[in-house]
Amino acid sequence: MVKHLTIKEIKERIQMESYTIQDMKQWRNDDRKGVQQLIDSLDRQIKKEARLKSHYLDMCTYETSLEQQGISKIAGIDEAGRGPLAGPVVAAAVILPKDAKLYGLTDSKQLTEKERNYFYDKIKEVAISYHIQVISNKIIDDINIYEATKRAMIESVYSLHIQPEHLLVDAVPLSIEVPATVLTKGDQKSISIAAASVLAKVFRDKHMQELDKEYPHYQFTQHKGYGTKTHVDMLKKYGACPYHRKTFAPVKRALIHKG
Repeated sequence: MVKHLTIKEIKERIQMESYTIQDMKQWRNDDRKGVQQLIDSLDRQIKKEARLKSHYLDMCTYETSLEQQGISKIAGIDEAGRGPLAGPVVAAAVILPKDAKLYGLTDSKQLTEKERNYFYDKIKEVAISYHIQVISNKIIDDINIYEATKRAMIESVYSLHIQPEHLLVDAVPLSIEVPATVLTKGDQKSISIAAASVLAKVFRDKHMQELDKEYPHYQFTQHKGYGTKTHVDMLKKYGACPYHRKTFAPVKRALIHKG
């Protein structure tokens, strides 16, 4: 006579992933409602993991192609903060190991804040090399946002402690000696660029939260410096702080209004 595990024991095995295909077959034939609920939940989890793995493999297409050409040190490059009215533009460069297995990682804008924070820590943990470069709002005003973005990206590459053999860059062509592939919406096509997008965005978001402590009336934590109605209203009321981009039209208009 086959001894049935209790529902609690089955749940513990599933949680610890200490079950076999034979166990699953046996549980599927178990008529206890609690067991069937556990199996249904496990099936959903298996399907979800399969989707995430498939998506991850799709995101590795460019990296895999380069690796097949004998290129292993591939850096993904992306930025965060081109559009805001305040704060820096931030770029990140990251070289991932071939077996990173960052299932679920994608364009940072498609992730929740909790997911971004999880991957931010995970990417830094597994990366072969990474660097996050910050270019201040003052430099943005001096050289314009496009040039500042390119500078942040290039400096992030040259600050890696391992020289990359090839770059995968999101959208922005760079004048750089390292061979590069520029991908439109690259953070949705390349796992390396997606990783860079998460590093840049999370770092910048945390930076804006710190600025919020210094200038709470602008509510930087809420909008991260972007031109929301609340932000523009606060600009009109209080004027610009030292972290606003004074060459950006909404800031100019608000300063004129304030004056």
